[in-house]
Amino acid sequence: MSVLIYIAAMIDFGLFFQMGYEHIADLNGIDHILFVAALCIRYQFADWKKLLWLVTAFTLGHSITLALSVFNIVNYSVNWIEFLIPVTIVITAFSNVFVKKFVYKAKFPLIYFFAAFFGLIHGLGFSNYLKSLLSKEGNIVPELLAFNLGLEAGQLVIVLAILFISLIFVQLFKINRREYLLYISGGIFAIALQMALERLPF
Repeated sequence: MSVLIYIAAMIDFGLFFQMGYEHIADLNGIDHILFVAALCIRYQFADWKKLLWLVTAFTLGHSITLALSVFNIVNYSVNWIEFLIPVTIVITAFSNVFVKKFVYKAKFPLIYFFAAFFGLIHGLGFSNYLKSLLSKEGNIVPELLAFNLGLEAGQLVIVLAILFISLIFVQLFKINRREYLLYISGGIFAIALQMALERLPF
């Protein structure tokens, strides 16, 4: 019986991992993809240490509010969160305009705080989806952990995809790095602004 329980638990873990991965990587809901892109587009493979800190800051932010919301410690308006998520993308994309030299000497640049604070908002967005999937009874911690790990796996795939695309355009096609940054950020800004306007909660 214990073996069957273990197998069932592993199956559930795998399912929630897959759902977390698919949720952040879903092209039909590209808001989280756009946010990660706006965060990471200023970096390249050579900046991997800075990028690691940046992604960690976002992970900490969304993991905190994801857990707090799932355990009903914090309550929020779904409409406001759905509106604020594209707002975070707009602000992050706009911040890329001020990147003129790709030399990152500051130990804790402002973009890290953007990632952590805005991650709190995105975590609430993730929790809205997760809470609709969780069972009403039993221990939800394994499901929460699996879903969060799935999110991180999907996030890693997105970051690597962005880095490879940047490598192709900047290194192979020799496109000016700042022009590339402004062009991509401008596109993200426009899409996110439209999303924010469509989601106005009032």
